[in-house]
Order: sequence, then structure tokens, then C-alpha cells
Amino acid sequence: MTVETGHVAGASLVGPSLAEVESARASLEGVALMTPMETSSYLSELLGAPVHLKCENLQRTGSYKIRGAYHRISRLSDDEKARGVVAASAGNHAQGVAFAARELGIAATIFMPLGVALPKLQATRSYGAEVVLRGHTVAEPLKAAQEFAERTGAVYIPPFDHADVIAGQGTIGLEILDQVPDLETVVVPIGGGGLISGVASVLKRRAAEQGRSIRVIGVQAANAAPYPISLAAGEVTEITISPTIADGIAVGKPGHLNFAIIREAVDDVVTVDDDDIARAMLVLLERAKLVVEPAGAVGVAALMTGKISASGPTVVLLSGGNIDPLLMERVIAHGLAASERYLKLRIPLPDRPGQLARTSEIIADQNANVVEVLHTRHGTGLDISQVELELHVETRGPEHAELVLQALRDNGYDPRVDF
Repeated sequence: MTVETGHVAGASLVGPSLAEVESARASLEGVALMTPMETSSYLSELLGAPVHLKCENLQRTGSYKIRGAYHRISRLSDDEKARGVVAASAGNHAQGVAFAARELGIAATIFMPLGVALPKLQATRSYGAEVVLRGHTVAEPLKAAQEFAERTGAVYIPPFDHADVIAGQGTIGLEILDQVPDLETVVVPIGGGGLISGVASVLKRRAAEQGRSIRVIGVQAANAAPYPISLAAGEVTEITISPTIADGIAVGKPGHLNFAIIREAVDDVVTVDDDDIARAMLVLLERAKLVVEPAGAVGVAALMTGKISASGPTVVLLSGGNIDPLLMERVIAHGLAASERYLKLRIPLPDRPGQLARTSEIIADQNANVVEVLHTRHGTGLDISQVELELHVETRGPEHAELVLQALRDNGYDPRVDF
């Protein structure tokens, strides 16, 4: 899905000024890293234009969130700092706030859902924050954090809908311009909108100063995409999100300030599904040697699926790399299956000796590798004289997978691909 927005000249934007973002960059000196910009030959060939990867997955705390969190907290008054800060998050924002509070010597309380991934929970605690587990969705910790702020006087640090947070995230835009001065297109993940509203504000203002154009394209997970609907309606619209592996951008309602900026400064918003994201993560792991969480890989997914075209230098922002190893294991398996490099086959066979050996020989002749076998007489729809063979097979991609399937068919078998 693609939504074209109505952006205007940089000078009239409602987002942070270049001076405000430069001030944020000064506040982050020695705290946030200037993350690498890597060139991807694979994606460049695919797009037909130079593609560069802005590696915020290599940022301290594993994501860009430290920028906005630290800048916001650093601007608190002495009285506010003394009262401490509170936030709600299932991951990256929690770690950003906890780290920033530790660096500034401020007490932090973070509300997280009960099912939060163990590595994210441990990382947040390791930065010195008091973690309170509450509820099963992000909405419940959010409500608890706001109630805590009202009850104790602690300052609530929002994840995206605040001018200081947006200015902090906008420092990535300054770095992108320093690293790829001739860029033409920038692709940015969108959750609530804090990241892209900061980056787009910087790029559009600088482009206006230089008398040129820079396209900014946002990407959302298809199962959690309130921006296309909100932009089409012309107002912030809340949606019911469905499960997605891109939990870091699974936000059901745009931020009000973010929406106002995105409506003016972002050129297009596209969506990608979970299979697209899994394939992108696999490509980043294999081709770029980069571990990127699902939310951070949506921009690459958009390029790989042809949702974005470009003729000049393109920057894709990899927003984070915090992923539970168990989820990574599942995503890799899913990505292999989505790329047809891992087939799960069910083959009905006559119940007589030698059939398993015969099917294995056919697959081996096609230079495919059987990695798991299940042989049963209890498959649904089998005749009394049949058994079912379930095979997990590694292939080299769609063409090779089709060769394996066709070889089985040519030998009288009826393989069924089980997704």
C-alpha cells in the first residue's frame, strides 16, 4: 500500500528548526555515536541506484532511541530531574530512557509488559532503571506509567510525540547529510512517527536551503499501519493492530505532532508484510553481515519488494538491532521459507519398503539437502494402504525448489508444499 502525502517547502514546516536539531546534536556529543553508513552492492544492483545503509542498529543501546530520550531528559529543569523520569516501552525506548537517565544521574522507572523479551528486560535493568512489569500489551504499561507520573511527580518521557524527542531523532538527518551529501531519497521506518518526523524536518529544510529536492519515504508494517489511513482521512486515526514481527513499530495511533510534520514533509508512506520483513532481515544478515530487528528492516523490505523506486543515491535507515535470539531463530527459518530456500513437503506414498530411500535419492539427484524426516501412517486423507512422508528440504531458491518439486512429480509422486 502506498499513500502520497502533501509535503511543502522546507521553510514552512512545523517540525524542529535546523538550529534546534544542531543544539540536540551538541547535547548528544559523547553520548550517541555517529553510526556507520555502509554501501550495499546487492541492494544497489537491485534498485539500479546506489543504496547506503545508515546503521542505527549499531548505536549504543542498539537503536536510535537514545538520541531523543537523552535530549529530552537533558533539557529538564533541576527540579524535574530531582523528581526522576518514567516511561513505558516493550524495548528500545525503555533502554534509551534508562541509559540516558543513568548518564545524567537521574532516577528512572520503566513500565514494561509481562511478556517482554528477556534480553530487553535485562538490558533495561542493567542501565540502572527500576523496571515494573504490568499487563500484556504496551497500552497497559503506558497507562500505568502516566498514573505513576501523576502520583509521584516523575516526568513522563514519551517515545515519539514531543518536540525535544523529535529534535533528538533529527540528528540522524544531519549525519546522513554529512555522510551522503548527494543523496536523493531516504527511507525510514515509521511507528508513532518520532524518527521520520525528525529526519524529514532536517532533510526538507536543508534541501530548501540548497535549492534541491530530497525525497523522504516512510515504511510501516502492514499489520500496524495507522499512517496511510490517517493521511487519507486528513486527521489522526487510531486502528486496531494485528500481530506482526515488527513489534518495535507496532503503534496503533500516530503522534499528533508527528502526524502534522509527516503530512507536510514526507513524500510517500508504503507498507510491507511480515514475509517481506523476514526476507529483508535474512538479506541483511547474509549480504551485509548486519543483525537488524524486524522494525529496523522494513525499509530494506520495501526496496526488495519494489515498493520504492529511485534513480539516485538512496539511504535506508536501519533503526535498531535489538532482537531476541529465539525470535531471530524463528525469523531466519521463516525468511528461508518465504524465499523458497526451505521447503516443508508432504508426500503421500504407497506403504511398502524402499519408498523413503527412493524419494531421498530423487531429491539428492537435484542437489538439495534433506534436513528432517517424519514418516507416519496417520496423515489426514490417507488411504489405508498409504503413508505420509514429511520432508524438510534446503534449496538454493525458487528455481531450485521448483526443480526438486518437478523431479518428484516426474517420478510419480504428488508433493504438497506446507507453508
